[in-house]
Amino acid sequence: MSLFQPFDIAKATAVEDIDALPFGVIVVDRAGTILEYNMYESEMAGFAREHVVGRNFFRDVAPCTAIHDFEGRFEAFLTSGETSIEPFEFVFPFARGPQRVTIIFVRLNFASDRATICVARGTGGARPHENATTSLDDA
Repeated sequence: MSLFQPFDIAKATAVEDIDALPFGVIVVDRAGTILEYNMYESEMAGFAREHVVGRNFFRDVAPCTAIHDFEGRFEAFLTSGETSIEPFEFVFPFARGPQRVTIIFVRLNFASDRATICVARGTGGARPHENATTSLDDA
């Protein structure tokens, strides 16, 4: 399987399915509330799933994304009737050092009020937070 294929997301119908994907998967509603958060993203970002689901991605989990180049792009993506996939580069300013990623917004159903934020990282393979347990209150 390649690093990212849109049909990987389409076939992922259960938490176990998105946990098996080799990239970060964050499913959010139109307001940015996290509905699903896969294990890969939990390990890479260092936040336990139970601490992020139900929280706002742009305000509570990744406030560095509350900028036009990310959140503004996300809002435009959701209101566009023309795009189902939107990739772009982004740098997360983690305390352990900046991390360059490819962000891919995916919308499988134009009638849906939810979209998937995929976070594809380099192939270095390092998973710095194998047992992610950090709460957002601890970060």
